[in-house]
Amino acid sequence: MEILIDAKSTAGTVQQIQEFLGGEILERWGETTLNIDNEKAIGSIRYITFDWGVSLLEYDIEFKKPLTLIMDASQYNPIHFAYCLEGHCFHRFESQVEKRKLEQFQSVIITSTDGGYNYGYFPADMKLQINVIQIVRKQFLQKRLNNVSLLNQRLYHVFLDTDHNKAFAYFGTFNLKLADKIKALRSVKQKGMIRILQIEGMVYQILSMHIQQHDREATKQRIETTLLKRELQVIRRLAGRIIKNPSKAYSISELSVETGISQAKLQEGFKLLYTKTVNEYIRHVRLEAARDYMVNTDMNISQIVYTIGFTSRSYFSKIFKQKFGISPSEFRKNKLPVVEKVAV
Repeated sequence: MEILIDAKSTAGTVQQIQEFLGGEILERWGETTLNIDNEKAIGSIRYITFDWGVSLLEYDIEFKKPLTLIMDASQYNPIHFAYCLEGHCFHRFESQVEKRKLEQFQSVIITSTDGGYNYGYFPADMKLQINVIQIVRKQFLQKRLNNVSLLNQRLYHVFLDTDHNKAFAYFGTFNLKLADKIKALRSVKQKGMIRILQIEGMVYQILSMHIQQHDREATKQRIETTLLKRELQVIRRLAGRIIKNPSKAYSISELSVETGISQAKLQEGFKLLYTKTVNEYIRHVRLEAARDYMVNTDMNISQIVYTIGFTSRSYFSKIFKQKFGISPSEFRKNKLPVVEKVAV
């Protein structure tokens, strides 16, 4: 299957995809979704366009046959910040012969020359979750707060190339922090205007994480690690289990045996992904859970201490105040909003 995309916008792109694949387009509060369930594909493609030259385009779909998107950049040629949360795909410019693979969990930045073509290749029978943030440079640069001069020189010139004279492609290392942020964006539950505002803020965060990673790697500040991508994925899943069950008595030795990852690598992975040791991360999760219990339940502090897995109320009170700058009893009495002071 091949689809020629010569639209002038993200909306036009999705419209042309619908013309070929079928499906139904639904719009609400500025969020538009193409739902497909037929012999060509099953899933959805959604987009949101913001007024500062940025749009969000998300694929959550499985194609029944291999699909090639041939994208004509003469009408619409944004900078693409792409990330495969699940699955993978391929890309090449018109001038290239070899395809480059967009791996799962990899930060990728791509833009074509004006009038050139981008080719996107999507495999069949594979669940794809792809997050793409698109920037229209001229419109984006008009936003007062966008100080592109702070970017590294290579990306700086990409943003200022408003005549689209040069192609650019950056295929970075894998980044699981981006995975967590994109997964959170996909899980936003609010409705209406609040939903769109929350998504917009998270899009800005995701965009900044792409740019920060490119900046680190362009200035040779890439974080070195001995961990494999598979091991980091195991650690990420382990962190999710801790969030779901913070009261369990975890030990680093048992977690090492359970995951098949050495204690040293577990510590390295948690420091890399969450800037905390394993025990620091467990304490952090328990304290966050305690705060939620105080806000959302009538449990007393002793009950909360037991529920989140601590045995000493005095120790809990000490580290709660270290983290949030207020004692648990003061917080429970007033239910004040708290901001984390230090990691504990």
